[in-house]
Amino acid sequence: MTDDRILGEVSLPRILQDMVLESPDIHQFLDGLAGLAADRLSSEGTEMLCGITLLRPRSKGTVASSSEQARLMDEIQYQFDDGPCIRAAREGQVYVVTDFREESCFGEYPKAVAGHGLRSALGVPIPLDGFAAAGLNLYSPQPGAFDDAMITAVSDLAREASQSLRLAVRVAHLSDTGKQLRDAMSSRTTIDVAAGVIMGQNRCSHDTAMTILKAASSGRNVKLAEIAAAVVASIGQQLPETHFDA
Repeated sequence: MTDDRILGEVSLPRILQDMVLESPDIHQFLDGLAGLAADRLSSEGTEMLCGITLLRPRSKGTVASSSEQARLMDEIQYQFDDGPCIRAAREGQVYVVTDFREESCFGEYPKAVAGHGLRSALGVPIPLDGFAAAGLNLYSPQPGAFDDAMITAVSDLAREASQSLRLAVRVAHLSDTGKQLRDAMSSRTTIDVAAGVIMGQNRCSHDTAMTILKAASSGRNVKLAEIAAAVVASIGQQLPETHFDA
């Protein structure tokens, strides 16, 4: 029997592995990870808020939160484009805010957060590979909530989470790539049908039809696929479906 349980609880790596397998997309996985971090790091009488920032190439930053209040606090970071979690993700370093009321870094951001009753925060990078950068952010209503022991605990959690997050990011990357390929092939089908319509209407070659489509796209500053869709719709036809084998 393998040692999958520690002190009566399922071990963290096993929990994270199950979360990757059970989450339909990376957003749900990140929300689950944020909730897990907040639950494990909160203490009696002091609830931690957790947010996770994921930065991927050619993609908007993904924000996951353990609660609605945590989400609002992360939105403040994005409004200022600065804060401990954003810096942790971008720079791969730990950032500690001992007291937002006395913090001199991050511009006007600390004052905005302090106005919501939070006093301290901790941003820790989640080690990833070249696909993305990520940071885990904790907020506390108490000043000085993040001592060396807490920083070590959060850093350990981030390292444990990194392998599962890498897997989730790779799966999301492959899913995005597959969708882009399907979209491109679908657009190609629509363009080919539109070219056929123009060939029939003008009794011209395929090359000439494509030249007409491209000229219309350039002259109207509209994507070629959109021009093609308009041509197909102009003869009362629905857009063609592109079928893919499973």
